[in-house]
Amino acid sequence: MPLARSLSVTSLSGLEEWDEEFDREDAVLFEIAWEVANKVGGIYTVIQTKARLTCEEWGENYFLVGPYMESSVRTQVELIEPCNATLRRTIDKMNSSGCKFAAQCDEPPHIVAHFHEWLAGLGLVLCRQRQLPVATIFTTHATLLGRYLCAGNVDFYNKLAEFNVDKEAGDRQIYHRYCLERAAARCAHVFTTVSQITAIEAEHLLKRKPDIVTPNGLNVKKFSAMHEFQNLHAQSKARIQEFVRGHFYGHLDFNLDKTVFLFIAGRYEFSNKGADIFLEALARLNYLLRVNHSEVTIIAFFIMPARTNNFNVETLKGQAVRKQLWDTAQTVKERFGKKLYESLLVGQLPDVSKMLDKEDFTMMKRAIFATQRQCLPPICSHNMLEDSSDPILNCIRRIGLFNSAQDRVKVIFHPEFLSSTSPLLPMDYEEFVRGCHLGVFPSYYEPWGYTPAECTVMGIPSISTNLSGFGCFMEEHIADPSAYGIYILDRRYRGVDESCNQLTSFLFQFCQQSRRQRIIQRNRTERLSDLLDWRYLGRYYVSARHMALAKAFPDTFIYEPQEPTSATGFRYPRPASVPPSPAHSLHSSPHHSEAEDEEEPYDEDLEAEKDRVNIRQPFNLPNRNKNHTVGLPEKN
Repeated sequence: MPLARSLSVTSLSGLEEWDEEFDREDAVLFEIAWEVANKVGGIYTVIQTKARLTCEEWGENYFLVGPYMESSVRTQVELIEPCNATLRRTIDKMNSSGCKFAAQCDEPPHIVAHFHEWLAGLGLVLCRQRQLPVATIFTTHATLLGRYLCAGNVDFYNKLAEFNVDKEAGDRQIYHRYCLERAAARCAHVFTTVSQITAIEAEHLLKRKPDIVTPNGLNVKKFSAMHEFQNLHAQSKARIQEFVRGHFYGHLDFNLDKTVFLFIAGRYEFSNKGADIFLEALARLNYLLRVNHSEVTIIAFFIMPARTNNFNVETLKGQAVRKQLWDTAQTVKERFGKKLYESLLVGQLPDVSKMLDKEDFTMMKRAIFATQRQCLPPICSHNMLEDSSDPILNCIRRIGLFNSAQDRVKVIFHPEFLSSTSPLLPMDYEEFVRGCHLGVFPSYYEPWGYTPAECTVMGIPSISTNLSGFGCFMEEHIADPSAYGIYILDRRYRGVDESCNQLTSFLFQFCQQSRRQRIIQRNRTERLSDLLDWRYLGRYYVSARHMALAKAFPDTFIYEPQEPTSATGFRYPRPASVPPSPAHSLHSSPHHSEAEDEEEPYDEDLEAEKDRVNIRQPFNLPNRNKNHTVGLPEKN
C-alpha cells in the first residue's frame, strides 16, 4: 500500500503561506488532553515539549486543560490567578456550580480547541452538537482499534482495507470508545495525526483522511549538550560499566572496553514494540560472533515496566560485592601509598616485596573469595510476579541466552523505569541513553516513536522500522539514513524471518565498527537533531490551527492550501566524507585493523558545515505584546 500524502506535505520545504494576518488578541487557544501534567505516555512529552513554542505564539491566550491529579499538581503545576478577565469569571462560575461551563463576554474571542486522543474527544463532539462557535481540531496519536488489532498478532497493514471495524471493536469490547474516537475525528473541523503511516491507518479505521500530518518534535535544547555530548557519552558509559561489573561479578570474562551496549525501552508490548524480533536477532547475532571468534561482547538491556515485587537478591548482592571490592582496593592502595611515601622520604627506593604485607594479601584473598559465584548472572534484575508466563523470559528460555561464558551476547531485563534514586542502577533515562551505543526499536506498531527521536538528539544511533512514524519521516528526509546512524528496518514488505535477518545484519555490522567509526557516526547522528526541533515541526500545528479558524469562521479567516507538487522538499544528502555508511565501509572480517581506519579521510568541521547548508534555520515566533498583530512566519 503506497504512502499517500495528506493535504499538507510533511517535507521541510515548508507549508503554504497564511495569507491573512490576524490579531491573536482576538483568538484563544485551548489544548485539551488526558496527559496534560499527567505523565502516562508519549502525548505528555508532545504537550510538555511543545508548550514553550506555543506560548511564544499565543502568549497569555494559550491554555492547557487536563485532569486534576493531586500528585501531579503538587509537582508540575504552579497555581496562579488567570490574567484574562473572561476566563477568571468562567472559572469562578465553574467552581461555584460544579463543572458547568459558562462564559460571559460582550465580544467573545475566536476560540480554537485542540483535542488529543479519544479520551478528550467527548468535549469536541459536544462542542459541535451544541453548535458552539469554536474551531475544533482532533489529533489521534494512535488509533484505539489499531493498537488492539496489532496486539492480537494480526496481519494489520496488509489487511487494513478488509477489517469490519464495527465488528472488530465489538469483539474486543471497546465499541463505545471506538465510536467516541470516530465521532471526534468526523466532527472536527480539522483532523490531524502524527505520521503518514498513521494517516493511512486512520483513513481506514476512522473513515476520514487526516487534513494535516503533524510530526512530533522535541525541545532540542533540553537534550543538546553543545560540543560535550561525546564526553557525556563517555561519562554515562562508565556508570553503566560499573553496574555491569557488579551484575556479572564472578563471570566478568569479557573486556568492557570491547563491549557494546544495546537497549530497547518503552511500554511492555512484546510484539508491538518488537521485543520478539529483537530477541531472535540477538540469538542469531550470538551465533555469528561466536563462529567468527569475535572479541566483541554485546550487552542488551530491556527497559520495560512489568509487575514485580522487589529487586532480585542476587542482583543487589552483585552491586554490594562490587562496592566491597572497590573499598578493599582503595584500602590496599592507601596502605601501599603510605609505605611508598615513607620510603621515598628517607631517600630509599622501595623494596617491592615488602610493600604488601600478609594482612594486605589476606584482605585481597577474602575479596577474591567473595566474588566466587555458583550460578550464572541473572537475566532479570527484579522478582517477577508472573515469571512463568512472562513473554520476554519465556523467549529467552527458548533461544537459550542465559549469560553463560560462551555467549557473546548477554541480556539484562530491567522491568522498571530507570531512576536516579534506584539502589541498583542509579541513572535517569536520559543519562542511560547517552551511555549506550545503539538503541534498537524494531516496532511493528509505532505511530511515531519518541525513543529513537530522543536517541537522535543525544547523538546515539538507533534502529527503527518503516512501520514507525519516526522511521518513515527519516526515510523521507535523509538520502542515506544509515550513514547518519539511523537504521531503517523493513517490516512492511518483508516477512518476519527476513526482517529478523536484516536486523541481525544491522547489529553485526555495528559490532564490527571501530571506536573511531562509532565516534564519527555519533557526530553525524547528533547533527540531525535540528530536524526534530519543534522550531521546525511546530509549523504544522500552526497550519492546522489556521485551517480550523478558516473553516469555523470563514467570514474572518481565509486559508487556501494547495495540493503538494511533485517536489517533496530537500533530502539530507549522504555525508561528504568516507565511509558513507558502515555497511559499505567495513571489511568483511570483524578483525580489521585500527590502522586502516585511521587512514579514512574525515573532517568533522567541513562535513558539519556542508550538512548545515541542507537544513533551514528554525523560524522564530515574535513575542506577543498587546495590540500586536502576528502572521505566519515567512519562508526562508
